[in-house]
Amino acid sequence: MLKSAIYPGTFDPITFGHIDVIKKSLKLFDKIIVAVSDGENKNYLFDVEQRIEIVKKALFKDLKLNKKKIVVIPFQSLTTDLCKKYKSNIILRGLRAVSDFEYEFQLAGMNRKLNNSIETLFLMSDVENQIISSKFVKEIVKLNGDIKKFTTKSTIKALKEKYE
Repeated sequence: MLKSAIYPGTFDPITFGHIDVIKKSLKLFDKIIVAVSDGENKNYLFDVEQRIEIVKKALFKDLKLNKKKIVVIPFQSLTTDLCKKYKSNIILRGLRAVSDFEYEFQLAGMNRKLNNSIETLFLMSDVENQIISSKFVKEIVKLNGDIKKFTTKSTIKALKEKYE
């Protein structure tokens, strides 16, 4: 039986921190569903279709990760409903710092209350990527800073085009 996990997020844009979580999860699961949120309560730089395309280019073009093991999809539902749809009982979440933990802990608890068969697995990115956030990457590129250490070539290209 294939074991899959759902990795939900905004990925606005995808960073090396997100990619670390994906790479680590590929060692644990047969399939990773990278679920790109299209929630209405956020002001996204890129719309959901653009973010999906950016994620796919980063993972498959820049990094040459296995397309058979990663699926990139949009979603607007509860993550627990997504788990049911894709027959997964694992939600992956990345942790960067202690400051992330309180929010993630509450979110995991709420998901568990919604469906008690779902487990949340927290993965930390490598130390050099723990300080990276999409928010900071956008701010740096907006101010013409160098973001090569934070994300992939195709993502940098998309960000630069957005701010030109």
